[in-house]
Amino acid sequence: MVFYFTIFLKYYLLLRCKAEFSASLLQSSVYLAKLSSVGSISDEETCEKLRGLIQRQVQICKRNVEVMDAVRRGAQLAIDECQFQFRNRRWNCSTLESVPVFGKVVTQGTREAAFVYAISAASVAFAVTRACSSGELDKCGCDRNVHGVSPEGFQWSGCSDNIAYGVAFSQSFVDVRERSKGQSSNRALMNLHNNEAGRKAILNHMRVECKCHGVSGSCEVKTCWKAMPPFRKVGNVIKEKFDGATEVELRKVGTTKVLVPRNSQFKPHTDEDLVYLDPSPDFCEHDPRTPGILGTAGRFCNKTSKAIDGCELMCCGRGFHTEEVEVVDRCSCKFHWCCYVKCKQCRKMVEMHTCR
Repeated sequence: MVFYFTIFLKYYLLLRCKAEFSASLLQSSVYLAKLSSVGSISDEETCEKLRGLIQRQVQICKRNVEVMDAVRRGAQLAIDECQFQFRNRRWNCSTLESVPVFGKVVTQGTREAAFVYAISAASVAFAVTRACSSGELDKCGCDRNVHGVSPEGFQWSGCSDNIAYGVAFSQSFVDVRERSKGQSSNRALMNLHNNEAGRKAILNHMRVECKCHGVSGSCEVKTCWKAMPPFRKVGNVIKEKFDGATEVELRKVGTTKVLVPRNSQFKPHTDEDLVYLDPSPDFCEHDPRTPGILGTAGRFCNKTSKAIDGCELMCCGRGFHTEEVEVVDRCSCKFHWCCYVKCKQCRKMVEMHTCR
């Protein structure tokens, strides 16, 4: 399903806000972005025009038209987070003008695909939950199951994020394409597993936020509610899982097909871990036969770093160009009463390094 969020975002944003997004998010929404004649998803008839959706997804869209704008925001959130998390890697989650917007990078069973599926499922759950809490949707609101007095003695009150609704919608809308395949293929099992791992990155990091009440803030009474973590925290968690992802293969256990570690010496993965089937390319050179692999020529690199953002690794041993450029920064900032900060503009020459 990640394949169809991408296309959805491309034309929707171009039509609504003419943003610079070259495409929308995820492989599970690629055909959704082919909305050349549709400006917004505002009624059931629009759902029929979203090419690429299977019939069950069209039905979900028709039953939840008001939720689709949150789905769009989730798609944008996912692509932004993907590009942030991979900004210093050879593959930096860049999008293409054509479809699929990530090329073959996420149509293959690589760990990059695992991340994209996980972050997309998480972003839909996050955006729909946020829409519930903000009162945007008639179908849901705050989580009313959180009430009473906690074991710690504080009063549950306020608006707890209705993460159960957001996760349930993500499962029904994002996962339905994989489930329609009967969950028998190794790629369908991989996608479903990573979708759920992405949602667990939110569920397992829900937090309690509180407010004190009393004379002069004495906190005689404390009311608390459950809140989702910032999406940057979710992205960080999924990125950590990407770094430690497990290579798996399909195996039949009794009558059930399951994914198990390809290397029997590795410990079994958990529901929170990412899994992948195929090794990733090195992403060093542009490969016109494989859309989405753009190479690292022209990418900025860090001359002093020994990590993946360093010039040696980023440039794949090809060397790099160095040039001095003028940078303008704010400096000598002062606070003026009341209430603004005034800064000077300072110019300095810095070295910039780009891969050959």
